[in-house]
This record gives sequence, C-alpha cells and structure tokens, in this order.
Amino acid sequence: MHTLFSDGELLPSELARRALKLNHEAIAITDHVDWSNVDNITAIKDAIDDINKNWDITVVLGAEVTHAPVESIDGIAERAKKLGAEIVVVHGETLSEPVTPGTNYAAVSSKHVDILGHPGLITRQEAEIARENDVYLEISARKGHCLGNGHVANIAREVGCKLIVDTDTHSPDDLITFDKSYQIALGAGLSKKEALEAIVDNPRQLLESKGIL
Repeated sequence: MHTLFSDGELLPSELARRALKLNHEAIAITDHVDWSNVDNITAIKDAIDDINKNWDITVVLGAEVTHAPVESIDGIAERAKKLGAEIVVVHGETLSEPVTPGTNYAAVSSKHVDILGHPGLITRQEAEIARENDVYLEISARKGHCLGNGHVANIAREVGCKLIVDTDTHSPDDLITFDKSYQIALGAGLSKKEALEAIVDNPRQLLESKGIL
C-alpha cells in the first residue's frame, strides 16, 4: 500500500483506519523508492508506531523499489532493510508500464527482496529463482497490473512458488474486502485452496518469518 509520501492519496493513519474498518489484520505500507528517496522511508515510522500502539491493526514499514535501474535494485533493497523496512517489494515487469527488462530477475535474485510485485510475463527461470530465494510472487488487485495474474498463477503452480494477493492501494477505492480478494485469486485461476493460501496462509507466513505476527 502507498501513502501520500509517494504516490498514494492518504496519510498512514487514514490508510490504516480504512483498512481496519474492512477487517484487515495487518497491512504493509510500501511507498515507492529509488536512490532519491529511500532514506525517507523512516519519515512514517512514528505514525506507524502510534497506530500499532493504539489500534487493533498491525502496520508494517516497508518499501517498493520502483523503476530503478536493474543494477541498483539489490543495493536499494538492502538500504531499505538497513533503515528498518521489514517488507521490501520490487515493482516487477507489469504489462501496463515500461519497466526495464531484467527487473524481475534482479528482484528474485536479491536476498533483500520479499515480494516481486506484478511480475507480468515472468519466466520459468525467474520463478525457480524466486522459489529458491523465498521471494513471493504477487497476484495483483490493481487495474493494469492484474493483466498478468493468470500467467503468474500458472507458472507459480508449475514451479512451486508462493503467491500473495496484494491490493497495491493508492486511493481509498483500491482497498478491498476479504471476499473481493478471494474472487480476484479465483479469477487468476487459483483453486479455492490455493486462493486461501495466497490471501491468508502465505501473508501470515511472511509476517511470522519477520517476527511481526
């Protein structure tokens, strides 16, 4: 999810409040970063600490490395982790934007990356590397990014990658309910079991691996 500290529309508190009203247990705020602003991710840490102290929702500090040169992805991801980001996403080779070829490969090859967002037409080789490095592949709820969902679901099943459904929230209308995320997962071609894994089990596993839940 993104706030007005990158290209989102909401403050961290309003984003968390709206998510809480939709019964979200946890959200990750992963504002867009490259070398120009990665050091600014800590700007929302006080707000996140305040939310976590006072509301019944877990807000996770993260970052999404976006449209950065392929050669820079690992370094930016590493810097974000050193600054306190618990979840690092890389903006993958979506079909709806001119992402630099090789971005998917650089992302899944980095030990500092947790999720490859909207991977588009990810290759089998890239998916195999993602599996080996425990990088989750995203099934996206966002318009445009969702065009590759079926391909991502199929190749993840073939290779054994872990999937995770993300909203890529920028505005209030992007927030979705559990039922909507379930429909999106089924629409990508996942079975009912696979859909629940992508919505519940895998996100929980990722957060538990970070000591968050």
